[in-house]
Amino acid sequence: MLRSTGLLILVFLMVAPLWSQEGTSSSATTAPTTDNFQMSVPPPVSAEPYPTVTGSEERSNYLWTGVTLSSTYSDNVLGGVTPHPVSDGSYSIWPYISLDQAAPRLHSVLNFSSGFTFYQHTSDRNEADLNFISNISYRLSPHITVSVVDTLRKSSSLLNQPDSFGNAAFGAGQVSPVTVLAPVADQLSNTGTAQLTYQFGPNAMIGTNGTFSNLHYTNPAQVPGLYDSASRGGSIFYTHRLSGRHYIGVTYQYQDLLAYPTGFRAETQAHSFMLFYTLYIKPTFSISFLGGPQYSNTQESLSPPTHTISPAAGASMSWQTRRTNVSATYSRMVAPGGGLIGAVHEEAAGLSVRCRLTSSISAAVQASYSDVYLLDHSVANQAGGVGTNGHTIAGTASLQRKLGEHFALSLRYSRLHQTYSNIAAISGAPVTNMGTVSVSYQFARPLGR
Repeated sequence: MLRSTGLLILVFLMVAPLWSQEGTSSSATTAPTTDNFQMSVPPPVSAEPYPTVTGSEERSNYLWTGVTLSSTYSDNVLGGVTPHPVSDGSYSIWPYISLDQAAPRLHSVLNFSSGFTFYQHTSDRNEADLNFISNISYRLSPHITVSVVDTLRKSSSLLNQPDSFGNAAFGAGQVSPVTVLAPVADQLSNTGTAQLTYQFGPNAMIGTNGTFSNLHYTNPAQVPGLYDSASRGGSIFYTHRLSGRHYIGVTYQYQDLLAYPTGFRAETQAHSFMLFYTLYIKPTFSISFLGGPQYSNTQESLSPPTHTISPAAGASMSWQTRRTNVSATYSRMVAPGGGLIGAVHEEAAGLSVRCRLTSSISAAVQASYSDVYLLDHSVANQAGGVGTNGHTIAGTASLQRKLGEHFALSLRYSRLHQTYSNIAAISGAPVTNMGTVSVSYQFARPLGR
């Protein structure tokens, strides 16, 4: 994981001197360019997720900095560690800095925040939090583009993170490192994607992706029944533009999915060959479909290999206006275990809605559903029957009001319901409710003006 993050930092240092170039931002990653020749990368194979802000909230060539103070109450801070759910309140302080800068050949988005979370009674869960998200896209030539996307998170609670669930992206580069959400547990996750695309004709493009993800629980005693996991993989694709609005293509994807239960290691290698189609109804309104066969081979040290062949499919849409942003996804395919004892076959759906109600008030809703089962049940048998099938239903709603030029007040409610009867960290208290009140100060400065 450190090697992958180091590579990202090296790329960042190489392109940083180019930031002084002036330019304007392109539209969201899902929107086709106004250039009649240059093609967009369709969402099913893109390294970048859908945008989560409304059109009027998008800003390029800006630097933001500030601090957020929040107070949170949760009715389940220990999960299944105790026989009954334990309620507690916590306080957090989050200084942050964000940069969005666009030039004719480079667009870079960097977000960094680091803070502390203190619990009133369960002080052993106090945590130093860290978030680093980078999205860098550089045009090496008029026809060749390199993109690097990386997310690094260190936290005691995924539920108080931005975009905890409802992440509307299912492309080849979007592999979530977490399947089972531990309500409060010290954990470190890192996900990265590098993409190279080459448009070799007026309506033809090829590309390749490399991906990795890691999940590490720094204190296993907080998450009985959950384990570290990792994934790495790559893909190649070809896409053809039938017209300004219709994209079709084919992609091959390889995944190496690893889980580290106590005493042995489970590994799954998956191969998929899928067709995809994207329709751009408007520059900021797209619908995509993906489907094809998927083959997997699972091995662990104490049992014979297990082979599966199953259909994989996905669909998504993104719609962005000046006051509204809506994105939704559905996928059914082999995925990393993300805390479980092996790779899984996952059926998942996500929804994200954000709306500016007035010039000073905005609201957002996110929701997700996933249903998973292990590809190889012999892995569960080796671990004493733990970590078998289950499902997750999660949602969050928030409301924010600006208080003048620099201050804002926000309210947020999250609910998580997970059914994994054989995982001690979940089965004892499968439902978590969390409410948060935050006050933030933000200073924004335009760059190069």
